[in-house]
Amino acid sequence: MNELLQAVLNSDEKSVLQELIFSLTASGKQYFLRNEILQVFADYCHNSQKPAYFYYSSSIGKLIHYTHEIILSEENTWVVIRPKIASQEVWRLNADLSECELMSPQAYLDVCDRLVNRYQPHILEIDLGPFYEDSPSVDDPRNIGQGLAFLNHYLCDQLVNDPQHWLEVLFQALRRVQYDGRRLLIGDRISSGVQFAQQIKEAIKFLSERPADEPYEKFHFHLQNLGFAPGWGNTAARISETLSLLDRLIDTPQPAILEAFVARVPVVFRVVLISIHGWVGQQDVMGRDETLGQVVYVLEQARSLENKLRQEITLAGLDVFGIQPHVIILTRLIPNCEGTSCGLRLEKVEDTENAWILRVPFEEFNPEITNNWISKFEIWPYLESFTNDVEKELFAVFKGRPNLIIGNYSDGNLVASLLSHRLKVTQCNIAHSLEKPKYLFSNLYWHNLEDQYHFSAQFTADLISMNAADFIITSSYQEIVGTPDGMGQYESYKCFTMPELYHVVNGIDLFSPKFNLVPPGVNQKIFFPYTQKEDRDFNQSQQIEDLIFNRQDPQIFGNLAEPNKRPIFAVATLSSIKNLTGLVDCFAQSEELQKRCNLIILTSKLHPAEAANPEEAAEIQRLHDIINQHHLHNHLRWLGMRLTGGNIGEAYRIIADRQGIYVHFARFESFGRSILEAMISGLPTFATQFGGALEIIENREDGFIINPTDLEGAAQKIIAFLDECEHHPQHWQEVSEWMIQRITNKYNWSSHTSQLLLLAKMFSFWNFVAPENNEARDRYMESLFHLIFKPRAEKILEQHRHKQK
Repeated sequence: MNELLQAVLNSDEKSVLQELIFSLTASGKQYFLRNEILQVFADYCHNSQKPAYFYYSSSIGKLIHYTHEIILSEENTWVVIRPKIASQEVWRLNADLSECELMSPQAYLDVCDRLVNRYQPHILEIDLGPFYEDSPSVDDPRNIGQGLAFLNHYLCDQLVNDPQHWLEVLFQALRRVQYDGRRLLIGDRISSGVQFAQQIKEAIKFLSERPADEPYEKFHFHLQNLGFAPGWGNTAARISETLSLLDRLIDTPQPAILEAFVARVPVVFRVVLISIHGWVGQQDVMGRDETLGQVVYVLEQARSLENKLRQEITLAGLDVFGIQPHVIILTRLIPNCEGTSCGLRLEKVEDTENAWILRVPFEEFNPEITNNWISKFEIWPYLESFTNDVEKELFAVFKGRPNLIIGNYSDGNLVASLLSHRLKVTQCNIAHSLEKPKYLFSNLYWHNLEDQYHFSAQFTADLISMNAADFIITSSYQEIVGTPDGMGQYESYKCFTMPELYHVVNGIDLFSPKFNLVPPGVNQKIFFPYTQKEDRDFNQSQQIEDLIFNRQDPQIFGNLAEPNKRPIFAVATLSSIKNLTGLVDCFAQSEELQKRCNLIILTSKLHPAEAANPEEAAEIQRLHDIINQHHLHNHLRWLGMRLTGGNIGEAYRIIADRQGIYVHFARFESFGRSILEAMISGLPTFATQFGGALEIIENREDGFIINPTDLEGAAQKIIAFLDECEHHPQHWQEVSEWMIQRITNKYNWSSHTSQLLLLAKMFSFWNFVAPENNEARDRYMESLFHLIFKPRAEKILEQHRHKQK
């Protein structure tokens, strides 16, 4: 990047950069983001009649497109350049652009602090870099998120380079496998790796003489004499296959063989999924405050995990010993449960044999608050005592320790970190959505937002849990490192300031193999293509169609003058991030869309008085204002009510019956479950360019990815699709079928669960063979927890007590 900067500063293009900086200075602002910088450069190119290539291909054009931030100080211009994904450089240019200097993260963070008048010369610096220095690291940014594949290659290389040592390590790792004190896989008769390799060949020879389908029970004594305990398989053929994979792995280590073998090792039996905030239940909770995609995700993941574990246990031949999977969704018990099941301690998960929701109440030292639902932004003071109580409850329910703990969202991930550290259990984190990148400048202006959002506690909790986790699964690549145009969610934690609290100079290693891309699936019993008429309930279809298009109800706003127009459908919560107001505004400003379509929006509420917080109330009022201002009452239907998952699924299909479309207009969406649900239902789907939709709608992104900040451009993309449908009557069906197949093939729970369990097994093995830095890392996380997080959480508790008085 130095060469590009020098090319600009040592050429005629230096005057262009000077003019751009002058234009930025004239605005009176000091801090500029990429879109603002690009706009100023585009205006310059237009006004000076520069040729088209100049905007992109000139040295200054390339530099501007790599620039993500500019900060103007009294004497210097600070330029934050992102030359490639997961890489950032900060350059300081002097006033006359005669000098440029590469600056440290610390210097950049000091400038940010001065920007908001909160600079202090001595501040705590958080640097997690040393804990990753000796760990294997992904080299190519394109392979970030493929940690499992990287580890497989890395471990196979170790086996090749030092076969005797790694044979012994492999033997010792497998020798540790047990269930409630009962040894599995390897018995007492085998005492070394060399002997183990020899006995594998003996066992394979023995098994080759048995009938392929002969049950394990009929020959288990012979295998025990050879030194093999249960767990290799349920039939002669299955055991022979498993041992043959291991034999090949020892002789000729290859990543595919390692992965195939590890997938068969029975080490996961008990799993805890931690999801704390919101209303975690199965009936009458969807659409309540902070209760939507994550709860659906966790319930479906629990069902899929229990089913997959049961299959694995059976194939390993362990079901005959009474071993069965046990999955717990751990959440908080809400005594004032408002008629939901959230006041029950134990609730069985539907369509499972042994998956349960376990609810543990928050400690009652503040009952007027803890007996009620608490927002995810206010939950932090109660998590440590919750973890203490949870530890006892889990032992009582499991009658043993879990093998895997999976955290969900910032609160669940923090509890997962505390719990897994105490129990010495493999920890997986799932962010779902990190708040820091969703709220612009939320770290820089955290003081102003603290009373409402308590970001100081949340961002600290995120740092603790993401670094403490053994592995992290994300739904998309961009969730980790973004795109060339914008920073990823986890990348935003790499370097940032919380003025007057701390500086993070290295918050996470984006190249760590702990990051793994494992997208979720869709519940295909609820969300399935509109063409599957045999699976649809005729009476339900009629009721939902009447609800959407005709029924009069206090919770429905608007009456369609021409109900047969093509419907545009949207389902979202009422928040500024989800941006339903932007979609309605886009529709309101396009006469062509109003002429050709009706807009149908589904939310959980309709009136400001129903809002749970000021932001939600403002969004509801803004929607009403836009509708009234543009007289949309006959072009729009707004359903402000909670529907069951089954009814939402049928709503998608009803819209598809009329060859409608789905629009997801969020300002940012880390992934977007409703996008999956709409697409698999058969709806051509337009989704925001800011987030995971870029990967969901792969290969179709040019036509179906929209910019929610460009209302006219978004409307034109939808209109272009409508035009294509008119000119080519099969176009709607072709797009519909492509989207159905896209979700069916790539986003399914079977694939998700297989990959998740494989990751758990591999990282459990990795922790055994390479634990050198974990203890030091964990001590560092404990320091952050006790010295930063707890004091911030206690301040929230003081506020709660003050409100009670």
